[in-house]
Amino acid sequence: MALINTATFITGFYLLLAILLEVAGTTSMKLSDGFSRLTPSVLIFIFYSLSFIFLSLSLKRLELGFAYAVWSGLGTLLVALIGILFFYEPFTFIKSISLILIIIGVVGMHA
Repeated sequence: MALINTATFITGFYLLLAILLEVAGTTSMKLSDGFSRLTPSVLIFIFYSLSFIFLSLSLKRLELGFAYAVWSGLGTLLVALIGILFFYEPFTFIKSISLILIIIGVVGMHA
């Protein structure tokens, strides 16, 4: 007996892809240096377009509020971590508390 059915797995996979593509698009924004670098500038639109496609596919089976909370919340968390780890942005106490509150909010949207 399967623990998760195929449709549920695919829906979660679509949402995960949407999150990762959104994070790639946002990271490309940073790398584009205000649209002054061609490749990252083009990648912004590719990644965001694909992200919206996969987000809309996940919305066939997920509640809008929950899907958007997960998409934006986990995207924000991952982008913040990328900023800290790869762009050497400061990791402050307030930033850490804010990220924890985002996680709590996403969990609360599922309840």
